[in-house]
Amino acid sequence: MKTYRIAPSILSADFARLGEEVKSVIDAGADFIHFDVMDNHYVPNLTIGPGVAQAIKPWCKRADGTPVPLDVHLMVEPVDALAQSFARAGADLITFHPEASRHVDRTLQLIRDAGCKAGLVFNPASSLEVLDYEMDNLDMVLIMSVNPGFGGQGFIDEALRKAARVRAKLDAYKARTGRDVLLEVDGGIKADNIARVAAAGADTFVAGSAIFGQKDYKAVIDVMRANLAEVK
Repeated sequence: MKTYRIAPSILSADFARLGEEVKSVIDAGADFIHFDVMDNHYVPNLTIGPGVAQAIKPWCKRADGTPVPLDVHLMVEPVDALAQSFARAGADLITFHPEASRHVDRTLQLIRDAGCKAGLVFNPASSLEVLDYEMDNLDMVLIMSVNPGFGGQGFIDEALRKAARVRAKLDAYKARTGRDVLLEVDGGIKADNIARVAAAGADTFVAGSAIFGQKDYKAVIDVMRANLAEVK
C-alpha cells in the first residue's frame, strides 16, 4: 500500500490565528505543514519569513507530541542565506527553484549541512535536466501545477505528464540505490483531482484553499484520503 501525504499550505490559512490553524489542520489529519515563502522578486508576491516559521514550529506536532514536518518552499532569489535562516527557524525540509540558485549543488549541500532535508521545485515550463545530476542530494522533488506566486489558481494539466516523467526517474533511482525521494505536487489540488495526480506518480500533495477555504478541515482531508485509496 503506497503511503500518501497531505500537506496543507498555510498560505491560505487565517494569518491572524496561524498557530491555531496549524493545530486544527494537524488534528484534521495533515501529514506535513507546507510553508510558502515569496520575496516579491523571484515571484510577484510577498509572504512570510523565518520569524513566522519559528513561531509556528511549536505548533507542528500531533496531540500525542509526534512532530509534523515543516515543509518550506522557497520562491526566492537568491536562495542560500534564506535557506540557512529557515533551517535555524526549524524547517525540516527546504525546497527551492534551481533557476533561483547560482550553484544548485552548493545550495542543496548548505541545506543538508544545516540538518534539513532538501528538494528542488520545477515550474510548469521548467526543464527537468538538473535531476540527472542531483538525485543523490535530493529528498523531495516538487512539481508546480500552477505558476508560482499566488494561491487559489487552477490546476495545469500538463503537470500530470511532468509528474509521470519524474516518477519514472525516481523509480529507476530507487531500483539502483534503494533510496526513496518524495514526489510532491503543488497548485490547484482538490478532492476531485487528487486521485489523478496520484495516478501520475505523486505521493505528497499540497492543498491550500481546498482545505482552508472550508469550515470542516477533517471532512475535506478525509475525502481526499478516500479518493487516494481508490488509486490503483
